[in-house]
Amino acid sequence: MNIMDIITDPNTRWILLGTMFLGLSSGVIGSFAYLRKQSLLGDTLAHAALPGICVAFMLTGVKSTSYFLIGAALAGLVAVFLISVLTRYSKIKQDAALGIVLSSFFGFGIVMLTQIQQSEYGNQSGLDTFLFGQTASMVMSDVYMMMTVSFILIFTCTVFFKEFKLLSFDPGFAKGMGLPVVFLDYFIMMLIVAAVVIGIQAVGVVLMASLLITPAVSARYWTERLHIMVILSGIFGMLSGVSGTLISTSVNDLPTGPLIVLSATVWFFFSMLFAPKRGVLSSIWRRVSTKKKYSLEQDRRKGSHSS
Repeated sequence: MNIMDIITDPNTRWILLGTMFLGLSSGVIGSFAYLRKQSLLGDTLAHAALPGICVAFMLTGVKSTSYFLIGAALAGLVAVFLISVLTRYSKIKQDAALGIVLSSFFGFGIVMLTQIQQSEYGNQSGLDTFLFGQTASMVMSDVYMMMTVSFILIFTCTVFFKEFKLLSFDPGFAKGMGLPVVFLDYFIMMLIVAAVVIGIQAVGVVLMASLLITPAVSARYWTERLHIMVILSGIFGMLSGVSGTLISTSVNDLPTGPLIVLSATVWFFFSMLFAPKRGVLSSIWRRVSTKKKYSLEQDRRKGSHSS
């Protein structure tokens, strides 16, 4: 299928638009998670969504994306609550709490998924598509919801940009200024939960964290200003969604979710190599230039001493 066929196909256009908005919003909210050193948080919340999806199917007995996403959102909120309890009321550090919640929720979800698949209606549940994502199963209402939630996430990050900036770089100063640090902390987690929930159908619970963090890491190579980093992260996420969807549509039998994540990885390696200040090639060039200048200076000094 060529590019013109992809553009003229209405279903592909809508999926392309949905994954584009998903990448944009994931990159924006992922920037704050990355700067706050909570890269594992997105991975934890994505994996925590699996038991919520399974419980939603077991309670309703029907394959409904709306019910699945509601269950995923509730499971994500429970995971956020448990992470907060473990970090605030015990001696466990946040990375350990994230690891505990991730492994326990995902393990519980796999057990439930196995039980459902072995049941009478297991093959009709379609739950396995949420592990690695399947954009082909998305309908128009799914794309509308993805676009709506993405717009809300981007708008919210824009409105609370100053507060999120203070919380990311200096939470102590933010607390001294009277900002509700605890509330903002929970609020950012809720936004990450929302991003995870809308993305698991396209990218899957296993790979969703990569779409949150990889664009932010790529953007960090290009700038030291937060607002530019957030914009670049959104652009990298958007390009990843578009390129992954186009490749998946052009080549048959290739999954869209993993291709979106691989596209984000390609942009990361591009940034790591070619970024003007932090890139590997620019660092090598500066090192070589400095060494050459030092050698020339040494030759001048030797020439002046000999004369």
